[in-house]
Amino acid sequence: MPDGVRRGQTTPRDATVSQPARTGGYAELRDYAVIGDGRSAALIAGDGSVDWLAWPDLDSPTLFAAVLDHVQGGQFVLQPEVPYSTARRYVPGTNVLETTFTTACGTVRLTDALTIPDSLSLAPGRELVRRIEGLAGSVPMRWSIQPRFGYGAHAPHLVCRSGAPVFSSGPDAVAVCAWTAGQPQYTAGSVTARFRADVGTQALIALPYAHQEPLVLPARTECEARLAHTATTWQHWTDSRTYAGPWREAVLRSALALKLLVFAPSGAVAAAATTSLPESLSGERNWDYRFSWIRDSAFTLDAFLKLGCAPEATGYFWWLMHASQLSHPRLHVLYRLDGGTHAPERTLPLSGYRGSTPVRVGNAAADQLQLDTYGELMQTAWLYTTAGQRLDSDIARRLAETADFVCTQWKQADAGIWEVRSDPEHFTQSKMMSWVALDRAVDLAERHLIPDRNAAGWQRERRAIAGFVDDRCFSPRLNSYVRSAGSDDLDASLLLGLVHGYRPPDDPRMRGTVVAIQRALQDGPYVSRYLSLDGLFGSEGAFLACSFWLAEALARTGRADEAGHLMDQLVALANDVGLYSEEVDPATGAFLGNLPQGLTHLALISAACAIGEAIR
Repeated sequence: MPDGVRRGQTTPRDATVSQPARTGGYAELRDYAVIGDGRSAALIAGDGSVDWLAWPDLDSPTLFAAVLDHVQGGQFVLQPEVPYSTARRYVPGTNVLETTFTTACGTVRLTDALTIPDSLSLAPGRELVRRIEGLAGSVPMRWSIQPRFGYGAHAPHLVCRSGAPVFSSGPDAVAVCAWTAGQPQYTAGSVTARFRADVGTQALIALPYAHQEPLVLPARTECEARLAHTATTWQHWTDSRTYAGPWREAVLRSALALKLLVFAPSGAVAAAATTSLPESLSGERNWDYRFSWIRDSAFTLDAFLKLGCAPEATGYFWWLMHASQLSHPRLHVLYRLDGGTHAPERTLPLSGYRGSTPVRVGNAAADQLQLDTYGELMQTAWLYTTAGQRLDSDIARRLAETADFVCTQWKQADAGIWEVRSDPEHFTQSKMMSWVALDRAVDLAERHLIPDRNAAGWQRERRAIAGFVDDRCFSPRLNSYVRSAGSDDLDASLLLGLVHGYRPPDDPRMRGTVVAIQRALQDGPYVSRYLSLDGLFGSEGAFLACSFWLAEALARTGRADEAGHLMDQLVALANDVGLYSEEVDPATGAFLGNLPQGLTHLALISAACAIGEAIR
């Protein structure tokens, strides 16, 4: 580690870059920042273009989707007309984005937010506000708004209302309210304008939106007030976070990214804000992640509790209990953000990010059998109770019935945590988490938090699962647990057996598994999920959550210094504003997959807390 750098910090990186390049009309995925309001989220490229925005909700059809089709998807371009370099940051403690454009003739700062309404005024249903400030000189600017409703399927109808352009399609309408930002010009399906950002001036562009309700056209002062209120609201939330350990800046940014994925109307937490961003260019691993996965539930609740997010923890837990009730005792792999289970997968007629098709909405994994989800659910309930919360009688009864269900189902082959679309297998991590499900049920029953009418059966099947895993899922040659019964393949998800307590950290087999995964799947800071094929075309990058799981496993097995070194490397892999996608290409550092990826940020928080505890 360089002299003068303390663990938990990274060497300062120059966030200023030359004019961000696009390849075939597409920005690099690493170039995207995200803003949101607890209901939806937008991706903004380094060149100032809004290339993704689903309205009214995170999982709704899009208004802008240029990241998936730069011709048909729609976007909101705002940038200097002359060559420029950019520097970006979030306003400290917020999800309000600042992009500074530096040109030969002056400097301009762009501030972007999806505003959070206050209670003092009639606000639009949703609103994007973009403020342009001249900081030095005089910079020629241009902007262009090309909305394309319904994932680009519907050409908008354009009219002028009270001097403002209004685009509409069916029940959806969005207005363009611009002040000191040039004279709008109307073309087919778009509005454009040019203006000069002189030093000391401020221009403002707002996009108020309505869905099946009257469209409110705000005054400039109202938009400015909401922009300020939004920044203050985020700062107050961040100031209340209790984490004070190493890598504080990265943990708080991860917390803010996670908060953007919390769907405020229900309490659900989405896996990511986007769909179909590819895990490999031109491959078919393009999935819709705008759902809430049971797989992520224990990490989610644990992160909320460790960060002092009690309202989010309670809201998420009760959403999870409500959603899972609809299919009890069987769990769906994922649920819609409103708690529904219907998520049919279909393909959209979009060209895909840099030609990566298919572009999908919905997710067929919803109907798979994934046994690990039962362990995640029971671990989540166990964490909730260890934080001092109580379970009502109905939830307690259902959790006991879930344990009974695991007793009858754990012997089944399943799709596993990675949701393979080939034949089911007896995945080791699935069996480990089935053991965790019954172990947590036994503990809850012993503490009289759930009915104990079948505790003896849970203990019997818990022993049977351990026997299966230790006899059929361990390789003496590798001195490691393996991906599935009878195989010699390794899988980074085996690290979760340690993280979630299948075996204690001093268990020789778990320690051997950590070493084997390092040897076979780790390359510097990068950890692959597995090496074997899974029936899908195309390769993939290193799975970032797995890298953080390894860092946590190292800390838990007494290798805190090694864990801290790996953590420093991983924190440095974030983009310029501290965000992560699902995967990284180890050869180029390019982001791959949907973003911001909730599981990656959750794994970062969990690893940072575990390493901090190990150091202490």
